[in-house]
Amino acid sequence: MLTKGRDCITYRSAGQQIKVIPWGNHALRVLVSMLPEIPVRDWALLPQREITPVIMETEDTLTIRNGNILCVLDKFGRLTFKNGEGKVLLREYVRQLDVLDRRDRSPMFVSAREFKPIRGGDWRVTLRFEAEDDEFIAGMGQYQDGRINLKGCRLELSQRNSQATVPYLVSSRGYGFFWHNPAIGWVSFGNNRTEWYAEATDVIDYWICAGDTPAELVERYAAVTGTPPMMPEYGLGFWQCRLRYTTQEEVLRVAGEYHRRGIPLDVIIIDFFHWTYQGDWKFDPEYWPDPEGMVRELEAMGTKLMVSVWPTVEPKSENYGEMLERDLLLRTEQGLPVATNCMTNCAVVDTLNPEAREYLWDIIKRNYFDKGIGLFWLDVAEPEFVGYDYELYRSSRGPFLKVGNAYPQLYARAFYDGLCENGVENPVSLIRCAWAGSQRYGALAWSGDVCSTFESMQKQLCAGLSMAMSGIPWWNADIGGFLDGKVDDPYFRELLVRWFQWGTYCPVMRLHGQREPLRPGPAPDKPGGGAMATGSPNEIWSFGEEMCEIFAHYIHVRNSMRPYIRSLMRAAHETGAPVMRPLFYVFPEDAKAWDVKDAYMFGPDLLVAPVMTYGARTREVYLPAGTKWTEESTGKEYSGGQTVTAEAPLDVIPVFRKS
Repeated sequence: MLTKGRDCITYRSAGQQIKVIPWGNHALRVLVSMLPEIPVRDWALLPQREITPVIMETEDTLTIRNGNILCVLDKFGRLTFKNGEGKVLLREYVRQLDVLDRRDRSPMFVSAREFKPIRGGDWRVTLRFEAEDDEFIAGMGQYQDGRINLKGCRLELSQRNSQATVPYLVSSRGYGFFWHNPAIGWVSFGNNRTEWYAEATDVIDYWICAGDTPAELVERYAAVTGTPPMMPEYGLGFWQCRLRYTTQEEVLRVAGEYHRRGIPLDVIIIDFFHWTYQGDWKFDPEYWPDPEGMVRELEAMGTKLMVSVWPTVEPKSENYGEMLERDLLLRTEQGLPVATNCMTNCAVVDTLNPEAREYLWDIIKRNYFDKGIGLFWLDVAEPEFVGYDYELYRSSRGPFLKVGNAYPQLYARAFYDGLCENGVENPVSLIRCAWAGSQRYGALAWSGDVCSTFESMQKQLCAGLSMAMSGIPWWNADIGGFLDGKVDDPYFRELLVRWFQWGTYCPVMRLHGQREPLRPGPAPDKPGGGAMATGSPNEIWSFGEEMCEIFAHYIHVRNSMRPYIRSLMRAAHETGAPVMRPLFYVFPEDAKAWDVKDAYMFGPDLLVAPVMTYGARTREVYLPAGTKWTEESTGKEYSGGQTVTAEAPLDVIPVFRKS
């Protein structure tokens, strides 16, 4: 039965309810459920002003229009989305006899929406749409497959180390689509149909918008899920990190050497196992006797301090008993409450529980913030389960299968809320995962523990551009990669130079990695901060003076771009515009720009073409049509619409400025 409301259209049949409502500019929200009342939850979508749509009625259909998008709901419950000119953007996949469109009449009886009940409650849900051969699909977060066009791909909707599910896509057909459901599942962008699947849920909830350009589609999504804060000044410069600084003296010595050399260092990071036990969230006093004094000395050198925080809690922690008693940890459906293992078995904070977030922040405030530390590195943010057996865990908001993908978003929120309540205007937290809405909580995503290879570097570029199209403007990767970087290996040294050059033109420039050979911690046989191993040195002078000169040059290049980068961060804050942009984001009318995945725009003006092949000293670069381009290293000017061969000696990354 079709029903027209004041601000919505609805359908009810055989226990299934559909509701379509306007949500933001040129956008609609669709909710479908088998429950008597459709659940409406605020996982990532922000409250919107009331909109009075245009609703049209025929004998067989209801049509709701909000700006440049229309949804046609027919008497059999099928949904079709069009733009204002009547072009079909997306329509549900139906193959059965009772359809209005005779082309889709079929005895197969494949429905667009399938609810399969799970004993005890909830449903396994599949949602199907028609596929189009010429469609280009971008976004969806961060996957390690080296792709930007996701057409033909099947993606797991779950969080893992180096994988971040952010289920928003931008289509070349002129629509954006957001799967507003934190359930574990998958999506398939097949050539025959598109399918979204959730392992456990009680509602289909998605948002769709229309737009003429990729930029419009990204900014409309940002308007309903939030934009990042304004990036503070320290985010525009160079950040130093390694696995791992083991003592207070070591951190001050490294920062002092940058200061002595006249190389600006905006942030230095203390990595994991600076603590006593996991879940204590405080410095081990044997190795960090005076955090306040350390912060003062660093501040005097113009350097901020960031510290690593994990959500893991081991049974020996002073907080474990209380957190277990107050139900602030993720529970296991069977067996011991063990979620992850690093050095020992650990439980994990239930960030979906507001009380757990407050409890965690209170400890962080006491042990870090009150000592002058306001920057936090939220590691293991997926969280990194043993074996990623999602069905084993339960949160305060239900089974992890149903709600788990929101975990990193709410992890970031714990720190954002705490910092804001304590007067920090623009919080930034480096975090190893993200979901929709993470950006509004100051989440600076990074691509996880990736390998130190040129192939991995290529994949990180695609991952960063996909995150940009998913509404996550702040993103970076460990410069040089994290795993298997041998400090004396010529291959790794060249990789590090090329990655460092690329990092100069990333939203945040951060050097990090587990450099080999590894070395034991200062007290491997004792509990606390001395137990964990550490990597070889990873400072810019650690690889010889010739490489140091190249690194120092690019740090100064980064600092010379501060006014430009600041303007990009302002645009990200105000509109959600990404800092890194695929070429088609800026040049959607250039068909060749859609095929480029090894170069990108750093803001509207700079085309960056990283060298991502070992031994290469030139590379091919496509310059989009419609403008002239000036090569930064030579001053040569080129017309757009052509591929040029750029010189790329070891100390040069090809960069072209739009005239």
